[in-house]
Amino acid sequence: MDLEAAKDRLADEVDARAELLLDASHRIHDNPELLFEERFAADLLCGILDDAGLDVERGVYGLETAFSARAGSDGPTIAVLCEYDALPGIGHGCGHNIIATAGLGAGLAAAALADHVGGRVVVLGTPAEEGGGGKIYMGEAGAFEGVDAALMVHPADQDLLEMNVIAIATWEVEYFGECAHAAAFPHLGRNALDAAVLGYNAVAALRQHIRPNERIHGVFTKAGDKPNIVPDHTAAEWYVRSGTIASLQPLKERVLACLQAGADAAGCRMEHRATCPEYSDLRTNPAMADVYLANSERVGRSPLRRPEHPVVGSTDMGNVSYLVPSIHPMIKVAPPGVAIHTNEFADWAGAAEGDRAVLDGAKAMAMTVADLWLRPDVLDAARRAFAEDDAIRAAAGAGS
Repeated sequence: MDLEAAKDRLADEVDARAELLLDASHRIHDNPELLFEERFAADLLCGILDDAGLDVERGVYGLETAFSARAGSDGPTIAVLCEYDALPGIGHGCGHNIIATAGLGAGLAAAALADHVGGRVVVLGTPAEEGGGGKIYMGEAGAFEGVDAALMVHPADQDLLEMNVIAIATWEVEYFGECAHAAAFPHLGRNALDAAVLGYNAVAALRQHIRPNERIHGVFTKAGDKPNIVPDHTAAEWYVRSGTIASLQPLKERVLACLQAGADAAGCRMEHRATCPEYSDLRTNPAMADVYLANSERVGRSPLRRPEHPVVGSTDMGNVSYLVPSIHPMIKVAPPGVAIHTNEFADWAGAAEGDRAVLDGAKAMAMTVADLWLRPDVLDAARRAFAEDDAIRAAAGAGS
């Protein structure tokens, strides 16, 4: 089977499963589950893959709601990634129901052709992208060993060839002081709320002296019990982001110094702990991106290379891109200006535009898998670009 015939067949395979895929998307959308608790979604996806004859393993790589499903006996191994966790309060405001079922559709279509064209596909169910780092744990446990390339699509308000992914560290920060009666014996207290506020203000002063692509966000999660009791314990959650995983490291130290300064000024003690593994920046593989672009155009979409308004955020897919050649394009499901992580976006993710994205995303990814299987020049170029990027980053690190 030649490449063009394979791509036509892959599109047909997705269309033949359209009702199944859209039903799965709606069911996941209507049953949002938080990180590491995605039992309904994982069971639904695994059941469909199992019914299609793929070799399905549940609870893999040490995570209850992770899975892998494989097809094909020889040739390059391409991983299609599914996400299916939701957000607190707003459900699928990031549209992971679309990521899950577009990946499902691409995997099912590719599996139907794998033995005919000489390729292997693995559909990986990756839990807890929203602050849990599922892909990071899976990578550490060997999920990407033997994988030649990895891809997924993410919904947005526009079709983009890549998301502007920046690295992130997340912490819980606690301050410990001494409680006292705030009117009778204030001099006996050490105010942990003062420590948290002073630390927050120190970070606010730092913000004018960081790079344009760096972000620092914090919220108080515990601020005391009653005004007439000097708070002896407060807590906050902080996110620190930078352009790359390398540039994140010195920024983390500056932020921690600010937070510690609040504790020192208030005579309190500070502790911090990471709430999630650090997410890396995303290394979009240019060879893979080029063929995905052509395949998206084949299904009627035109992803932008350099959008006027890029989507900025962090994802554990960035860590995958440090392990194997990878892409993470964005697919339009909502009108321009409707941001992800909102109630409005959640509505669009379950609407007709979301349905179209499931099918178009499945087709474009399945066709990209076919390019990687049947065009050795594309896979070779992807490997070279990945190796060159490794070399450039290693040289930059040595130079610093």
